[in-house]
Amino acid sequence: MDSFESSVGVPLRGNNGLKLYNTLTGQLEKFIPIDENEIKMYVCGPTVYGLMHVGNARAAVVFDVLYRVLRSLYERVTYVRNITDVDDKIYAAATERHVSITELTSETIAAYHEDLEKLNVLPADHEPRVTENMREIIDFVVALIDNKSAYITGGHVYFDVSSFAQYGALSKKNTDDLFVGARVDVSELKRSALDFVLWKPADEKFSLGWESPWGKGRPGWHIECSAMALKYLGDSFDIHGGGMDLIFPHHENEIAQSLSKNGKKAMANYWVHNGHLTINGAKMSKSLGNFVTVRDLCAKYDGEVIRLALLMTHYAAPMNFEPASLEQAKNILDRWYTAIRNVPSIQPTENIDEDVFKALADDMNTPKAISILSAKVDDINKTDNKSKLVSSLANTCRKCLGLMTRDPEEWFCGVPLEMKAWIKSKIAERVQAKKACDFKRADAIRAELFQRGIAIEDTQHGTIWKTT
Repeated sequence: MDSFESSVGVPLRGNNGLKLYNTLTGQLEKFIPIDENEIKMYVCGPTVYGLMHVGNARAAVVFDVLYRVLRSLYERVTYVRNITDVDDKIYAAATERHVSITELTSETIAAYHEDLEKLNVLPADHEPRVTENMREIIDFVVALIDNKSAYITGGHVYFDVSSFAQYGALSKKNTDDLFVGARVDVSELKRSALDFVLWKPADEKFSLGWESPWGKGRPGWHIECSAMALKYLGDSFDIHGGGMDLIFPHHENEIAQSLSKNGKKAMANYWVHNGHLTINGAKMSKSLGNFVTVRDLCAKYDGEVIRLALLMTHYAAPMNFEPASLEQAKNILDRWYTAIRNVPSIQPTENIDEDVFKALADDMNTPKAISILSAKVDDINKTDNKSKLVSSLANTCRKCLGLMTRDPEEWFCGVPLEMKAWIKSKIAERVQAKKACDFKRADAIRAELFQRGIAIEDTQHGTIWKTT
């Protein structure tokens, strides 16, 4: 597609109407890229010590929608989603399972990718791992020490928060108030309780370590994202995303590190955060028995159902995830797929429904987009030009929302496309047999289909089929 204008009637670049809520400014803002020839986005990915839970999935799906919207508006979008494969939680999980850290992370990353695929989450353009970027991390820490933003003590390297006057701007926290009840580590080695670790020495229990100017050790959590964002996106980029729980201290510390190193005014121009997710009204916790993984949900529901359920609440709002929302999502998708199934001829199209896209461009208002889609599905039965409307809606769902990617027969019957082609050929053969008054052959084809688990019914609109 040469121009998005041909799809929704708005220019590919410039005044595109995209607005995002910026946590940094606390305002809904028009999106103005640094360079419209390449949009750059970084999103904090998983720490890989266990299966993806539904809270992780919400962030993955939310920023996948933003990625899709950006790709519809701009010719080039570079999306970086990192993987943290060095962490105390990883060590604890590997110890509990009596496996190596490498074995655990490799297995978990593979499962993570499988779950993303089930949720129709597109691959990021870059998926850097901490263990593969240690040189960049060490160089970053060296630069902070050299410019007096960090200090060495007891084999540790700490960032000196007092050296960065803007600390607290993202989280709207006053540094004087942070000493009371803040999520900070207490250590006698630090000059201030707010200072955070950039590098820590290796210990006897943690098997992984890397040589550095301060001895063998491993990085702190916050420095990892700053170093990887710099490597793949440069000093300043357009959008930084993640869960609301990352605003402080993780993203606040990323800003402090990055701006202290590069002297720029901004690490990212737009900071976008998805809201907290609860399960049946309670915070998800293994101790409460309400810890829900994507793998568990996919045993009961199609990945598209889970994805739609996650999109029915605005990304920035808190979300209560419960079985009723999954059933509601399934019913919606059943109705949408029925609308497609009942239209005999659907023409391929690149057109995107303008009303739906406007909702998505308005700070990713997926609930409104879903409502508009549902209303337009109701209109399908009222219009003569069903094929054109269905084609546009189906393409909009697939391209912008990552939904309705399946063939309707596969959705309802669990029949793969290859099987569907065979069924259609048999039904066509049976039609010809009946026209030739070869009813014995027609009955034999019906029996053959039934033996393969397919029941057929002759109607005034033709022969329809379903699984037995």
